[in-house]
Amino acid sequence: MHSLQYLNLSHNQLQYQLNDMFGPLSSLSTMDLSFNNITDALPESFKNLTSMKSMYLQNNQFTGTIDVLANLPLDSLYISNNRFTGWIPDQLKSINLRTDGNSWSSGLAPPPPPGTPPAPRNNRMHKSVSHTSPPDSGSSSGSTSKSGIGGGGIAGIVISILIVGAILAFFLVKRRSRRSSSDIEKLDSQSFGPLVSKEVQGRKSIQSSSSLDTKMFDKPASVNLRPPSVDRLKSFDEEDFYNKPVVNKAITTPIDVTSYSIADLQMATGSFSVENLLGEGTFGCVYRAQLDDGKVLAVKKIDSTALPSEMSDEFIEMVSNISQLHHTNVTELAGYCSMHGQHLLVYEFHKNGSLHDFLHLSDEYSKPLIWNSRVKIALGTARALEYLHEVCSPSVVHKNIKSANILLDAELNPHLSDSGLPTFIPNGDQLLNGDEMGSGYKAPEVTMSGQYSLKSDVYSFGVVMLELLTGRRPFDSTRPRLEQSLVRWATPQLHDIDALSKMVDPALEGLYPVKSLSRFADVIALCVQPEPEFRPPMSEVVQALVRLVQRANMSKRTIGTDQYGSRRTNSTDESHDYMS
Repeated sequence: MHSLQYLNLSHNQLQYQLNDMFGPLSSLSTMDLSFNNITDALPESFKNLTSMKSMYLQNNQFTGTIDVLANLPLDSLYISNNRFTGWIPDQLKSINLRTDGNSWSSGLAPPPPPGTPPAPRNNRMHKSVSHTSPPDSGSSSGSTSKSGIGGGGIAGIVISILIVGAILAFFLVKRRSRRSSSDIEKLDSQSFGPLVSKEVQGRKSIQSSSSLDTKMFDKPASVNLRPPSVDRLKSFDEEDFYNKPVVNKAITTPIDVTSYSIADLQMATGSFSVENLLGEGTFGCVYRAQLDDGKVLAVKKIDSTALPSEMSDEFIEMVSNISQLHHTNVTELAGYCSMHGQHLLVYEFHKNGSLHDFLHLSDEYSKPLIWNSRVKIALGTARALEYLHEVCSPSVVHKNIKSANILLDAELNPHLSDSGLPTFIPNGDQLLNGDEMGSGYKAPEVTMSGQYSLKSDVYSFGVVMLELLTGRRPFDSTRPRLEQSLVRWATPQLHDIDALSKMVDPALEGLYPVKSLSRFADVIALCVQPEPEFRPPMSEVVQALVRLVQRANMSKRTIGTDQYGSRRTNSTDESHDYMS
């Protein structure tokens, strides 16, 4: 397809390396291969993409350098979250470039080997002595080459080395003298070193993130105990203060998210009124926010017990990390606010609320979820967890999988919320372990040790699947004692087809394919095993659910519609088909 101009293969499951087949695609101007699992180096034929303007390669497993892209006429290049190494070519630094999540080499690109003359000088020499050959070539002109270079070149090289050595010696002596002159201040620097470094870092980072709380830089009189001379601070050793990574954690500017003011969010939420309260979770309350342009968002106001007001640096770092999570089934972070000690996250809004509400708070205006919708919700949530566990690098353990954190859009597609939040909040594990509301979802090892893992996420997902199957809450104190814990009650019956049919949510009214139900129960049994090492990885769970959908041929057996609030209608034939 040599005339191809636009190619989008993003968000698939493409694997292995790209074939070196892009040479003829000189008309291609936009290529999106993001969110796959493509490995190895970029093909050399990328050099021939002479019309390429926008290239999206983020969230793959590419390795090697990106030198092959250096001379393309790119306007936008997204290569985040791969395994690239080496240096970023200078030609690419002036375009719209996203490079985070790789292993770039730090510092300047390596200089040429010692004694290598600069390019212009080499060109002039090549013109004037074009007939010379390498000394070891054995040609008849070898003696001419030796005499030409030995007379001037070697002397020049020796002189250059001596000059460079003298300059280095000068700066070393000067630096040592500067450090010795600061010995008097060593005791002070032990007491005030963190204060000074925060002061310096403040001047640096406040420009890149205007939303930082200025109170952390405006300390009381204790700051002024140190002589407040800015010039003196710089002369102490400015390079040390600004470049040493060990002084303080650097603040990464959030990517592709909007910084909102407190005033904006107060207006949009009616001053965080009860009428706009959507829910209350482990880390704070969530409010509905309607902006001036009519756009509706969800604002999570993080509680001070989860993230104290003075932890603005940690919050900005958390926002930066969460903003890099992009998946169809993960709730997207749209913005944040960090002002006056308040920490707020702004997410996309999903009109159908949470899966918990759908299963447990239905009213007379809503209909129960049909079987197809339940399988779709399970599969979408599994894909979200597969992305967090096996695509993100490093892996993200969600730690808080529950039906209240699975949001449904207008088509009942699931979106996993709070992704990354428990991981990036400093005391997130402690808060989760004290949350009794989520006790029914916790894996046995979490209850015992408080330690979360990828396999504890798999267990919690199995509990959500049990909710979808039975319509019951994970823990219900209103039921008989032996039925209060959903996992304990249901697990022994998952492989008994007669018992299984009695466990199914009565709201389904028997409208489900029996084989599909049985396979669904098989996946649950694998996920909720007490021993974490026997639980499957999420990629295997996704594959099992995909096979379930394919075998059931569900698209031909849909009963009713997935629109929220509509009435379910079905014929006798459809009911018979589902029971067959």
